[in-house]
Amino acid sequence: MEAAAAYLREGLTEKEVSDYITKLYRDAGCEGLSFGTIVSYGAHAADPHHEPDNTALKKGDCIVIDMGCRKDRYCSDMTRTFFCGEPEPEYAAIHDLVREANEKAEAMIRPGVRFCDIDRAAREHIEAGGYGPYFTHRLGHSIGLEDHEFGDVSSVNTDTVKAGMTFSVEPGVYLPGKFGVRVEDLVLVTEDGCEILNHVEKRWKTV
Repeated sequence: MEAAAAYLREGLTEKEVSDYITKLYRDAGCEGLSFGTIVSYGAHAADPHHEPDNTALKKGDCIVIDMGCRKDRYCSDMTRTFFCGEPEPEYAAIHDLVREANEKAEAMIRPGVRFCDIDRAAREHIEAGGYGPYFTHRLGHSIGLEDHEFGDVSSVNTDTVKAGMTFSVEPGVYLPGKFGVRVEDLVLVTEDGCEILNHVEKRWKTV
């Protein structure tokens, strides 16, 4: 992720950045991708599942990168959101809100906590910030030998967290036609909390 962020510059297309990430994984000895890499600029970032195209990066765009590879048969997954140049104050504030929602959810993960309560913690924080209707998906999904395995972190899952589980925590805000931001980590549940498996800085940065 850090190498991809360092590679970003005005004029590069979403597809070029996606292809670069694939090369990084190949050079690192990975066995393939966990899923099709998502690189989305500006208004494209309002679509959580946008497929990279020939749109070129321009000053003022947000940049969502959602990436993961397979290594020793297991899948990884991480999302970070950057800005090309200084962001508009509203967009910077939304990024802070989403990051805080991610951190609030992660802070409560431990055996015995219900998945729906983890989802609620993140969702209520975004709602309090005024963007509740724009967080349009569940908070996370289970991951392991497949990138999406049975079980999720959602408002309808009343199951409780158990040690050894691995799942994503990925709140987002998506303003149609304008902007999107997502901050995603994977967590491994321990006996008394969780280990966050992704270590790239979550605060917004410019490229």
